[in-house]
Amino acid sequence: MSCVNFDSVTKKYGNKYALNNVSFSLECNRAYSLMGPNGAGKSTILKIISGLVTADSGDISINGNKPGSDEAKRITGYLAEEAHPYINLTVKDNFLYMGSLRQVGDLGNRISFLINLLGLDYYLNSMVSNLSRGTKQRLSLALAIIHNPGIVLLDESFNYIDIPTQEKIIRYFKSMNSTFLISTHVMSIAQNFTENIIMINNGNIIFRGKLSEIESEKSENETMVKKLVS
Repeated sequence: MSCVNFDSVTKKYGNKYALNNVSFSLECNRAYSLMGPNGAGKSTILKIISGLVTADSGDISINGNKPGSDEAKRITGYLAEEAHPYINLTVKDNFLYMGSLRQVGDLGNRISFLINLLGLDYYLNSMVSNLSRGTKQRLSLALAIIHNPGIVLLDESFNYIDIPTQEKIIRYFKSMNSTFLISTHVMSIAQNFTENIIMINNGNIIFRGKLSEIESEKSENETMVKKLVS
């Protein structure tokens, strides 16, 4: 069963195609890495699914709902590549505000869990404006999943996060009963997270399948592999 359908979607910025008749689907409770070089169209895909950007043409649905609808927002967690928490609030107040906005039940326990998961206990009463870039990123990631969303969209969200913490987060993601689409150009993150990949370049899907298929085709299709890891 598909939880996200992205059918014949086109998006242009001026005369340039960001997406050119792109189609794919995400099966429920599975994880996918969206891979490709910078400017390939990865962020545009995530923004369209999240409802932040409107496609020029095509059909998109999230559990049968339109992107940006109240129901789609309720079940979706999205973190942009350059996301920032509220810098004039403390870490704790960011959690309380977002948890209230998302109507999270048993908010205290959820906050405690995420603070432990992301190693934020030391910073709980710190102003976000005083945090390092990596700590802000960990907080942003926690806020994106505070409501335990069924659809998780992450855009290069492991930037600035140390590898042990990345591995801890990925282990937790694998335990969640959610559908993931994570944009990355880092092969090691894709390898640790999931075998399922969607590869895009110049606004076109050029590969859908398993990472193992890419590995087996290295000698036969070196060009595709270079595009994947560039």
